Amino acid sequence: MAGTDGTVDVQLSDTLCHGAQKTGMTREEVFRYYDTWADRYDKDLFDLNYNGPRQCAEALAEVLSGNKAARILDVAAGTGLCAMELIKLGYTNLDAIDGSQGMLDIAQSRNLYHRYICDFLGPRRLDIQDDHYDAIACCGSFSQGHLKDDCFPELIRIVKPGGLICIAMREEFLHTVEAYRDKLEPAMVTLEEKGSWEQVARDIVPNFYRELNGVIFIYRVLAQT
Repeated sequence: MAGTDGTVDVQLSDTLCHGAQKTGMTREEVFRYYDTWADRYDKDLFDLNYNGPRQCAEALAEVLSGNKAARILDVAAGTGLCAMELIKLGYTNLDAIDGSQGMLDIAQSRNLYHRYICDFLGPRRLDIQDDHYDAIACCGSFSQGHLKDDCFPELIRIVKPGGLICIAMREEFLHTVEAYRDKLEPAMVTLEEKGSWEQVARDIVPNFYRELNGVIFIYRVLAQT
């Protein structure tokens, strides 16, 4: 956001960004916050040098190996920042899911997706059939008060065997968020040991959010027995 002298108020943008990550917020409070923030969301994240959507899209595109017809679900899609990066790379068969209707309204005004699903991803079954998607892009949705590891089985259910799940998040959250510390990656490993998916990549990327590193996980869904 710009100050009265035309400079960017990065501190204000950072404060707004973290406003949805306060400990103790209910799910409904988080969604209302995003609804209110939707109109200025993109500008704030641009000011904060948020490279996550581009890095997530590029990482997913690399493992999709040129399959531009791939059906992709953008999880916690927001205003469509990740979709815009995927579209630049030639991927246009996109659907969106997000808990904030206000954010989805912005994305819909840009005509980025075929389907706009207003729902929260967790252990509950979504209105999506089994083995429906070739890939999932999930960027920035693992943070305080947001998605948890209990959503992994549902992600796996809606992706075809051989399909890909790309999860991009701030690396520090693996250690600073109570719900993730010593829990998120062990849950990933447990599902790998069960034969639900296999890890394709775990990459640290610089400047994911401001000067902070991100981590990008890519998993391939395995045929369920």
